[in-house]
Amino acid sequence: MPKQSKKNLKEDEQKILKELSEDSTKSPNAIADKLGFSRQKVWRITKDLEENYTIWGYTTISDQGKQGLKYYILLIRRTNVPLSKQLAEKIISRDVEKQMEELGSKMVSSIYTNGVYDWVIIFTSNDTRGANKTSELFKNRYAKYLKEVILLEELFPCKIQNILNPSVEDLTKVFGL
Repeated sequence: MPKQSKKNLKEDEQKILKELSEDSTKSPNAIADKLGFSRQKVWRITKDLEENYTIWGYTTISDQGKQGLKYYILLIRRTNVPLSKQLAEKIISRDVEKQMEELGSKMVSSIYTNGVYDWVIIFTSNDTRGANKTSELFKNRYAKYLKEVILLEELFPCKIQNILNPSVEDLTKVFGL
């Protein structure tokens, strides 16, 4: 494939990814119409992106508050103690997620970072009590590996996954206005 074709393919992939990030339910026909591509081209590029895990999932953004849930964030700073192979395997197997669910919490995101904090976990829980139990789960389970664990409660999600919250006017309540 000539160099220009590879460059054009990358540009086309980026255009399709932008459309899907704005609305993952958008049909291949709608994307094709907007971008001036054929439906087959959109379908083929999307399938290739899924197969090479550039796209590794589609999700629905729902109002957790309407479901009686709140979002919480754990900021975790590690010690310099190296992880044992057994503990690393437990983390990779997502064993802690099962324990979180037993406490009434559900992991939404788990992100390893480089910076002040090493691990960021976003989860839902019915209330602050359940969130505190989840925080304690991490503190107890990984005690010798953790220097600091901070629990934050989300007050208002302005934008999630590139989607603006349609109830943005409710943000004035957070500001006390």
